Amino acid sequence: MSVPPPSLLPGFLPYGRQVIDDDDVAAVVEVLRGDFLTTGPTVDAFEAAFAAAVDAPHAVACSSGTAGLHLAMLALGIGPGDAVVVPSVTFLASANCAAYVGADVAFADVDPDTGLMTVAHAEAAAARAGRGRVKAIVAVHLNGHCVDVAGLADAFPGVPIVEDACHALGGSMRARDQAWHKVGAVPDSAIAMFSTHPVKTIATGEGGVLTTRDPVLDERMRRHRNHGMVRDPARFTDRERAFDSTGAPNPWYYEMPEPGFNYRLSDIHAALGLRQIGKLDRFAAARRALRARYAERLAGLGPHVRPLPVADGCDPVWHLSVALIDFAALGTERAAVMNALRARGIGTQVHYIPVHGQPYFRAHHPSPELPGAEAYYARCLSLPLFPAMAEADVDRVVDALAEVLGVG
Repeated sequence: MSVPPPSLLPGFLPYGRQVIDDDDVAAVVEVLRGDFLTTGPTVDAFEAAFAAAVDAPHAVACSSGTAGLHLAMLALGIGPGDAVVVPSVTFLASANCAAYVGADVAFADVDPDTGLMTVAHAEAAAARAGRGRVKAIVAVHLNGHCVDVAGLADAFPGVPIVEDACHALGGSMRARDQAWHKVGAVPDSAIAMFSTHPVKTIATGEGGVLTTRDPVLDERMRRHRNHGMVRDPARFTDRERAFDSTGAPNPWYYEMPEPGFNYRLSDIHAALGLRQIGKLDRFAAARRALRARYAERLAGLGPHVRPLPVADGCDPVWHLSVALIDFAALGTERAAVMNALRARGIGTQVHYIPVHGQPYFRAHHPSPELPGAEAYYARCLSLPLFPAMAEADVDRVVDALAEVLGVG
């Protein structure tokens, strides 16, 4: 196994990146030399390992987090005439999944300091859309922080909650039963969806995983993942084609009760994911330690720069290390700061542009002004955070930020 260097100095620090060890490479090569490149046993093994890691009874691997959100909408039967509540500060896919199935997107505002949708924000969005039309809520765990899923479940009884947990693998939250549960196994939501994109906590290249406690939803997501195909003889409707003269099912036969998609994850990707999920505790510990160092150092940069506060009821594994910066008060612009940091070998990013302001959604799902989303967007800056970093890298980033901003 390769060992991360004590520091990445003086190389370029991106805002996020994968950590690939020699055993990850070997696992992928083993699949490449084997019999199954896709729809093989490595996908099953990855799903089982992922489910065990988050304490969920069912895990469904798919080709991307976006595909996973689409599968969640399909499994829940969301469609035209329905409304789905989505916070505006998120990636496009959180809202697009509702648009894919013809539902209306009801954008919710967020807390200006955490970027998280609160229960009050969700209720306001639902009231604008018509509460009776709300058939699902997408709860986005931004940066690793957890939304108050328990509060949403209390406020919207009978409305399924889909956790967009792309940023939250390894974290825990307090549920309605007052117990702490791992993200992915919280009893108050219907489905949790994770991304395994390279900048996320574990990587498969591209990929996603959905977890659920509901075997019906598990079956629906698996079916929609694979073209809507059914191979269970008990569900066949065309008995003449399905069975031979003895009544045995024909071995090649399948049926398609409704269209699905090719959202399968390959065994090549799953091999990498299977190795990576075994390193989740190591990766999580590194992310928490690095973010703690950021919080300590950023706190010394004065009143116009501060780390993201920690939300109540959440024990996060940080996907992003976000600094909230009052650029106007410091007499500068965010683009100038990002460019200056890049010149010093430090990559940054903005997560995210409020989705309700995107041209498509302005035209098709118009929303009122959402001041919390705009306030968060105006100040957020994602700083480098990934497990191969060392504390010296954090210090380098914060020292450069202080120099560029003229603070500290």
